[in-house]
Amino acid sequence: MSASLNTKLCQLLGCKYPVIQTAMGWVADANLVAATCNAGGFGFLAGAVMTPAEVEQGILDIKSKTKNPFGVNFHMYAPGAKEIIDICIKHNVRAVSYSRSPDKASVKKLKDAGVVCIPTVGALKHAVKAVEMGADAVVVQGGEGGGHTGSVSSNILLPQVVDALDVPVVAAGGFKDGRGLVSALSFGAVGIAMGTRFLLTAESPVPANTKSEYVKAKTEQIIVSKKLDGMPQRMINNVFLQRLEKATPLKLLYLAVINGLAFTKMTGGSLLGMLANAWKMKKNNGMTMAETMMSANAPMMIQEAMVKGHPDDGVLPSGQIAGAIQDLPPVSELMESIVSEASSTLDRLNKMASAADVEQQEIA
Repeated sequence: MSASLNTKLCQLLGCKYPVIQTAMGWVADANLVAATCNAGGFGFLAGAVMTPAEVEQGILDIKSKTKNPFGVNFHMYAPGAKEIIDICIKHNVRAVSYSRSPDKASVKKLKDAGVVCIPTVGALKHAVKAVEMGADAVVVQGGEGGGHTGSVSSNILLPQVVDALDVPVVAAGGFKDGRGLVSALSFGAVGIAMGTRFLLTAESPVPANTKSEYVKAKTEQIIVSKKLDGMPQRMINNVFLQRLEKATPLKLLYLAVINGLAFTKMTGGSLLGMLANAWKMKKNNGMTMAETMMSANAPMMIQEAMVKGHPDDGVLPSGQIAGAIQDLPPVSELMESIVSEASSTLDRLNKMASAADVEQQEIA
């Protein structure tokens, strides 16, 4: 491995390679996280769709499968968030990730316990705010990324964030291989974070028929829509999303209430708690009450495709990079190929630079 791949991210998270597996809801389970960590990367458990008890069991399951450090993702505004924080501290989880509505007191509590706080952001102003709230590092996702995403592409957003912050920055959105890792490093990032690429691996728990929808998707078919919860999300334009695009606002709000009740029941919350959290998100994000209520749509509609295996009856969050992926390798092979390609790319660039130096010396 090239020494250039031993970055600050490796030192911060205790991983061998500067590659993060993101916490995709229903996808980033204990098996996928452990496989990532055993392969030298750093995986995050998808705690945002779990009860505190499930998060704790997930942590124990990961620890039974790997001795390497790993992280947990959750929403700080969700029911059980404080309990999840205590669980992460209790089990010496190396890092936590989060996105919307960070709580400064919770970030401080985690940091005081030695837990690395590394939120995901999709805009420069959010990156700056995250650091002001205490983040140790940030994952910055360009508009190519799957799920909730921004409107600025990675190659424009990434250097802006790197220049603005004094903490390590990880690149996300549009990455799948070693060439992408080297390109991120060239912009000043300390590593890459990938979701879709890890979703399309042998260890991913996603049913085979759902994976096949990703493998055969064309890049142009992976679009951004606000119909799911009022915020831009990148998804495969499947039959279900086409139906959502045609749905009336009343129909969408009805789905939001039904899915919200199901989601709060699943995560141990209540109707009153759901409304309180919706109001908090409204104040913090400037969203309408309807949009915040609709935030429960995503996990439940994703579950239909990702867990139940009904891709035509649910949504398929996806980065544009899915259009360039045609295989489902084991995580170990994926990581090996990323490191090998990154090292060979760096060697090639070094040889080009050396040749240019020789040429300049001969001219002089």
